[in-house]
Amino acid sequence: MPRANDDAAALLQEYADLLAITGGDAFKARAYEKAARAVGGYHADIATLDAKGLREIPNVGKSIADKVEEYLTTGRVALIDEARAAIPPGVRELTAIPNLGPRKAMLLYDELGIASVDDLAAAIRAERLRGLKGFGPKTEQNILHSIDVLKRSSGRRLINKAMDVAEQIVADLSAIDGCERCTYAGSLRRMRETIGDVDILVAAESSAPFMATLVDLPHTAEVIGHGDKKTSIRTDQGLQVDLRVLPPESWGAGLQYFTGSKAHNIRTRELAVRAKLKLSEYGLFEAESGKTLASRTEEDVYARLGLPWIPPPLREDRGEIEAAQRGELPDLVTEADIRGDLHTHTNLTDGLSSLEDMLAAAHARGYAYYAVTDHAPDLVMQRMTTEKMLAQRERIAELQGQYGKMRILHGTELNIAPDGGLDWPDDILAGFDICVASIHSHFNQNRADITKRLIRACENPHVAIIGHPTTRRIGKRPGIDADWDAVFDACARTGTALEINSHPERLDLRDEDILRAKRHGVKFAVDSDSHSTTHLPYIRYGVGSAQRGWLEKDDVINTWPLTKLRRFVRKGGS
Repeated sequence: MPRANDDAAALLQEYADLLAITGGDAFKARAYEKAARAVGGYHADIATLDAKGLREIPNVGKSIADKVEEYLTTGRVALIDEARAAIPPGVRELTAIPNLGPRKAMLLYDELGIASVDDLAAAIRAERLRGLKGFGPKTEQNILHSIDVLKRSSGRRLINKAMDVAEQIVADLSAIDGCERCTYAGSLRRMRETIGDVDILVAAESSAPFMATLVDLPHTAEVIGHGDKKTSIRTDQGLQVDLRVLPPESWGAGLQYFTGSKAHNIRTRELAVRAKLKLSEYGLFEAESGKTLASRTEEDVYARLGLPWIPPPLREDRGEIEAAQRGELPDLVTEADIRGDLHTHTNLTDGLSSLEDMLAAAHARGYAYYAVTDHAPDLVMQRMTTEKMLAQRERIAELQGQYGKMRILHGTELNIAPDGGLDWPDDILAGFDICVASIHSHFNQNRADITKRLIRACENPHVAIIGHPTTRRIGKRPGIDADWDAVFDACARTGTALEINSHPERLDLRDEDILRAKRHGVKFAVDSDSHSTTHLPYIRYGVGSAQRGWLEKDDVINTWPLTKLRRFVRKGGS
């Protein structure tokens, strides 16, 4: 289940947003925003910390620590409750729209009485915003697109939030006597980037103990339905969980059925019908006699349909059935194949953990190599300088060999300027082991300019990876508009990898983009973009996206031995 850190971080971020909406002290709002990130990424569970321990969290001073302690003790913060009461609810709803800042939301409320997302969409279509400063036709279209992004993500949870809930429930139910098998299924097993609800399956002779346990779990806030075969609850985070208990002999058929997707299941049922069979969650049967042919394992079910087992991330009816029939399913990359992380940050810029702590955590994961890629100078807020960068490089040289055989790579995350230029000149870039280049601003450039911008970065001989290529933040910011086929061609031509950013708020590239880029011959890097030691395990979600994009081990450069990786980074150099 979610840690107290996540809830407290959300509360601090909300207060920062409320301060911004009311035009409060910008420095104070920024302080709460930084504290929210620090609390959310802190390695220890804040529920176990006393007041002194809370003040030891980076960017958490006495005043903020007192509010966190108040929340941990009472479940609320009086000052934040007061701030909420002072803001019209409609304005807070508007601030959820990607790219619509708090001040613009307040302006819309004050000037036009707009108090909901639907009101805003209607006002744009009626051209009621045209008289307001800062709301031209292009801005209006961007807002409409952002509203669409918001609505499509409404009611869904980021994969890591759903995974935390699912894994805890699976652990709780697996401990019950009589549990033969237990796992999560549905879109979570298929590693979709957002999850509508969590499906949990249990194989057992009796369902009653499992249904009762789910209802009584500490984080169960509401019982939606309670029966012998299915029980549904809603957690205190608002996530629906559906539990089904299957007879052990039906486990494989049930797992296949409830994993989905719907489109994939339609195709498998069509195969069954053509063979005069019937496929359901209880098994694969002869249509006429009802004789069970397969049910105990997924492998048995697929084999009886004339198919090899199909990995869950592929089950989207995107050609996996045909590939399976031809014997051409990809040998998907796995998390165990990842030899190192090529995009991470420390507290030298906007990270929360020290260089030494990040290296120790990476070494504990068994990595063969690990790149430190703090931000470059053009992101002024990160206060990077050439002197700081060189000092970090010297410190990394001192630390080589102190973390077993793990090789520490000194890299940087460069900012791709509006014209495609980079932060440092070539003579400085040549000194890095690896350069990641990313867009961090000017997201609304026109399609032609943003395409040229990305291609120019690819053509720089020192850029090995384009970081979080579309810049999207799921449910918060849509991706940039580029001619992606042209960008993919440029990556393949120049030997520049595209990142699959594993942070659950990004998962950028999307699986659809990965599929397209692979057809162009692009290579990929699955990175965590960690800003804390707690972020390093996010790599599992990037691997999930890579699998959904049909990637194999050789498609991903950070599965390669270091010598091969270095040749790629040099872009054909010696």
